[in-house]
Parts: sequence; C-alpha cells; structure tokens
Amino acid sequence: MIEVRPWGSYEVLLDTPSYKVKRIVVNANQQLSYQYHYKRQEHWTMVEGQAEVVLDDVTYSLTAGEHIFIPLQAKHRIKNTGSVPLVFIEVQTGSYFGEDDIVRLVDDYGRL
Repeated sequence: MIEVRPWGSYEVLLDTPSYKVKRIVVNANQQLSYQYHYKRQEHWTMVEGQAEVVLDDVTYSLTAGEHIFIPLQAKHRIKNTGSVPLVFIEVQTGSYFGEDDIVRLVDDYGRL
C-alpha cells in the first residue's frame, strides 16, 4: 500500500520484527523533515534522481547507486534537488519501526 505524504510517497516492501524496507519517492524540489529517531537507524540507497542529504548538519550530494548510513539519533533530512522524482530504498534496523519514532526538528509542512 502506498502512503502519500506532502513531499511524495512511500511503500513498505518488507516489515519484519528485526528490519523494515521502504521504497520512498520524493517529488521534485521537495524534502522530508529534519528529524531523528530514538529506536532505529537507516541505510538509504539512491536508485533514481538526485539527492541532497543533510546528516548532523553536514550536506552530501548523492545520485543513483550511491548510499548513506543514518546512525541512531543522528539528525537527517533528504531533499530532491532534481526535476524528476527521487527514488531511494530505505532499510531500517533497530528495536521499533513505527512512524511515531520520528522527532521532527524542522518541517516545511507544519508537522512539528
């Protein structure tokens, strides 16, 4: 099932007790919240488009085939810097994968 968000959408591909895998699509010129998690870490692999990732206030540019690791409690955000949808695969590991483990620090869509 595809979950629509103001910045794009995501689909859960696998959901197990020890990991979760999502396919995430970020629309052109949109970005997710600057956020962190208490109970999970994430590994992002870009598959289409161009991304700008902020990880603990350091900015990285990524394209298809590149990846980045988001440690537990690290502040992070991803932005689509291209004119086509950005698609990446997110692998979550940790003790809990619920959406209520998102601590938003900055959000373009009023969800603080």
